[in-house]
Amino acid sequence: MEIPLAQVADVLQAFEAANLLRADGPVVVAKGWSIDSRTVSPGDVFFAIPGEHHDGHAFVREVLAKGAVAAVVSQCVADAGGLQLRVENTVAALQRIAGWARQRWGRTIVGVTGSAGKTTTKDVISALLATHYRVGKTTGNFNNYLGLPLSLLRLPDHAEVGVIELGMNHAGEIRDLAKLAKPQIGVVTNVGYAHIEAFDSIDGVALAKLELIEALPSSGTAVLNADDPKVARFAEVHQGRIVTYGTVAGAAVRAENIVMDSNGVAFDTAGVHFRSQLMGRHGILNVLAGLAVAGLFGVDPGDLTGPVSELQPGPMRGERRVWRGITILNDCYNSNPDAVRFMIDVLKDEPAQRRIAVLGEMLELGRWAEALHREAGEYLAKAGIDVLVGIRGAGSFAVDAAISGGMSSHAAYFFNEPEEAGAFLRGFVRPGDAILFKGSRGSHVERAVAVMES
Repeated sequence: MEIPLAQVADVLQAFEAANLLRADGPVVVAKGWSIDSRTVSPGDVFFAIPGEHHDGHAFVREVLAKGAVAAVVSQCVADAGGLQLRVENTVAALQRIAGWARQRWGRTIVGVTGSAGKTTTKDVISALLATHYRVGKTTGNFNNYLGLPLSLLRLPDHAEVGVIELGMNHAGEIRDLAKLAKPQIGVVTNVGYAHIEAFDSIDGVALAKLELIEALPSSGTAVLNADDPKVARFAEVHQGRIVTYGTVAGAAVRAENIVMDSNGVAFDTAGVHFRSQLMGRHGILNVLAGLAVAGLFGVDPGDLTGPVSELQPGPMRGERRVWRGITILNDCYNSNPDAVRFMIDVLKDEPAQRRIAVLGEMLELGRWAEALHREAGEYLAKAGIDVLVGIRGAGSFAVDAAISGGMSSHAAYFFNEPEEAGAFLRGFVRPGDAILFKGSRGSHVERAVAVMES
């Protein structure tokens, strides 16, 4: 969104701003919004956010020199050479202007949350709606207390629909984010063990996801994954319209005649046949969520067979490619127990001489880390995966459990660093293999891919 800078200063109630933005001066417009000095462009407003490792105030001179029209600061930086809007708290200021901008924009927002698959689901919904509407969406996974305000501010002024991702790692966060985004449609993909370290049980995670549905107005619509029993029960708390999707009987948008192969998935719904390059049962659910939301906007499913077939997985989110005769499934953007099982199922069905799983440590599991890594190892062994390579920390528990579950100790390996795993794989893999790479962002499993291919 583009907003006159004088209006930004007014909304933020910035100190001393009136003296710097005179009514008789030229109209300066904020054309972009940033909290990262590395990505600032001319015309941006930069918010100096104090962080764990860096304080944004240290980069004020740099961003103003790059052409930022203003820096929002809690303390002015001497001789910075540009306009500074001083506020009491820069995080609160970012959220304040985002909430105001969302109200001013005033159009429909689709909010998406879930323990796994929310970014892909957000992208699918956006792509299908874009066939008939001008759509703005969360870029990447800017979905937390800093990222979501930026996502709102970056919605194009001309957009007719916004598709916004809401993430969380503690109770109450989605409720606060929903107050800013004010979604009229809420989509919940699933409830799983992602970020469970901040909760006493999986039921606590469910309650945190439920906050999105509780935030919907009575005129709003809840779009719920019927295949997840916990999510399906969210219908009990919403007084407005409910649309379910899934593969189970009774789902309003239901996939039938399912086929999954190395080229993706195929299924029928509402009498229409779809084929998608997204992989696995979770790929089907992502598409179904998109079809459900598109239906709310009056888009005929028959108009979407082409767009569904053109959907591509995002970078490191289920990318499939062949390297030297070896099939690589790159899903190492992030990980959690549910997502690991989804991708093990995909690997299991991959035609290959050997199926190799490279699993990095799953983070933010707290006291459940050992048990959940062991469950992953047991699941992998039962699935008949030929080789397991574990990386970092609690990943060793998955290796131990796979061996206990029947995998040969000569087929299960553990490495402390992804580079070590990559060096091992470089001499181990051979044409005809299929390899899954998956791990939490902090495990940096993509480094194993890079070393293996070097």
